[in-house]
Amino acid sequence: QVQLVESGGGLVQAGGSLRLSCAASGRTLSSYAMGWFRQAPGMEREFVASISRSGRRTSYEDSVKGRFTVSRDNGKNTMYLQMNSLKPEDTAVYYCAAVVDFYENYYSRPGVYRYWGQGTQVTVSP
Repeated sequence: QVQLVESGGGLVQAGGSLRLSCAASGRTLSSYAMGWFRQAPGMEREFVASISRSGRRTSYEDSVKGRFTVSRDNGKNTMYLQMNSLKPEDTAVYYCAAVVDFYENYYSRPGVYRYWGQGTQVTVSP
């Protein structure tokens, strides 16, 4: 019903910046809460940031607060993650996710999300 495709990952030096995009097709994102997650090898999928369906509300994992900014443009059916001051600990595959929502909720648990992108690799060198 909704397909998500991440882009913008790559290799960056510590202290650098990347902007990830999550483009949706199949459905308009205006009724979907969305989130960003990341997963390093051998680790569980970890919450990074979430945003309510209108963009009015956002939430961040403590380690990325002040460095990452999640936003969305429902007119373009796209969610973004601006990542600044990147650290090697940020290295992971980053996934975007969406779940239908009828209010202004946001969610931090992976199991809540119904739709997932394929992931994009972010590697931060020391």
